[in-house]
This record gives sequence, C-alpha cells and structure tokens, in this order.
Amino acid sequence: MEISTELIALLFGVAFVAGFIDAIAGGGGLITIPALLMTGVPPAVALGTNKLQACGGSFSASLYFIRQKAVNVKEVWSLILMTFIGAVLGTVLIQIIDTSLIKKAIPFLVFAIGLYFLFTPQIGENDRYQRLSYWGFAFTAGFGIGFYDGFFGPGTGSLFSLAFVTLLGFNLPKATAHAKVMNFTSNIASFIFFFLGGQILWTVGIVMMIGQFIGANLGAKMVLSKGKSLIRPMVVIMSFVMTVKMAYDQGWFS
Repeated sequence: MEISTELIALLFGVAFVAGFIDAIAGGGGLITIPALLMTGVPPAVALGTNKLQACGGSFSASLYFIRQKAVNVKEVWSLILMTFIGAVLGTVLIQIIDTSLIKKAIPFLVFAIGLYFLFTPQIGENDRYQRLSYWGFAFTAGFGIGFYDGFFGPGTGSLFSLAFVTLLGFNLPKATAHAKVMNFTSNIASFIFFFLGGQILWTVGIVMMIGQFIGANLGAKMVLSKGKSLIRPMVVIMSFVMTVKMAYDQGWFS
C-alpha cells in the first residue's frame, strides 16, 4: 500500500513519543497501535508492525540500562529465557482461541496496578526483602507475564515492574530497568511469529523503530536520573489511561 511521506514523518514522531513514555512507564502501544490503524492497514498488520517498531524502543532502553550496569544479564538470564518461552506460547495461542473474556478482564487488572502504585507511596523506595529466587521468579512472573505479552500485551511493563518490586524486592528504578529488558525479550518473541506470518509493513515499521529507539534512549536516561519521582506518577497515569482506552474500545461508554 502507498503511504505518503508526510504520514511516515508523523508516525516517526508518534513512535518517538511512545518510546520515551514506554521506557519510563510502559503503555507506548496505546499511542502507536491507533496511529498504525489510522493508516488503513488490517489489524493483524498493525499489530505485527507495532511489534517491529516496539523492538526498537525496548532494545534501545535495554541497551542503555545494561551499559549503565543497572541490569546484569548474567544474573537474569533465566528470567529472559522463561519470558521468551512464555511470549512464544502466548503468541501462538492467541491465534487459535477466543480472547474476548480475557480482554474484558484486563482493564480491571491494569486499573488495580495504578491504584497499587498510587496508594503505596513507599513501595520501591529502596531495595527490600527478596521473596523468590531468580529461578522461582522466572517460572512464575517471567513465564506468566511473557505469556500475557505475547497473548495480549497492554500493561506488560507495569506488570513486570510491580513483580520485580514485590517479589524480588527491587527499588523502582531498578525494577523499571529490568522490566524493559524482559519487555524487549517478549517483543522479539512475538515479532518472530508476526514476521513468519507476513504481517509486517516494513517501511513504516523501520521508520517507527528508529523513532522508538531515539525516544526510548532518552526515556531510559530519565529513569536513572529522575528515579522514582518520575516513574511512580507516570506508571499511575499510564495505568489509568490504559484502563480508559481499553474500556472505551470494549464499548463500556456507549
């Protein structure tokens, strides 16, 4: 399909903003998926192209966090492995079953995450007691949230951040950094299957991926420099925005 230069430039800007927000609080797909659907592409192509461009943002943020030693890949390789496996299974399963009931439940889950961060201001202030081993986390939260991201996706970053804070005792900036690495892992797993299905608009996806890469790098720098003072309100705001957006899409307000 033909897409004008002006529209491609607009999508680049959209991806830049989404990458910046997503690196801090998640929810970038709320911005990029509607923008892609606006071009008139089929929903499956929009989702596949979104995964391609999202890989750029999550890779950029992950690379920055790893280089700044906020994440030690050798320590969390088991989490990466199980997140990847979970995302692959979720991506496969969503293509063969009815997801309507699950989609109806997700707004309540994302809203609860927002409330949790809003009303527990001390959570994530400092490192706390670790409740699970890394392998225990990998087989539960890593696999489960990875599966969810491959299966549906909204709020994945917030779910990972919450899991790292509550189960591994990470402070909020550290949790956000690790959440982005896990999110990149699940993005790659899902992208592979969209690629195999031929559901990618390559020109648009690559341009948006560059925008995501730049925006996410700036957002990642803000995470480490501003810390919890920036992350907490952003997570709360994006959780509530995601809730309203998904509820609207499901016709709650009609």
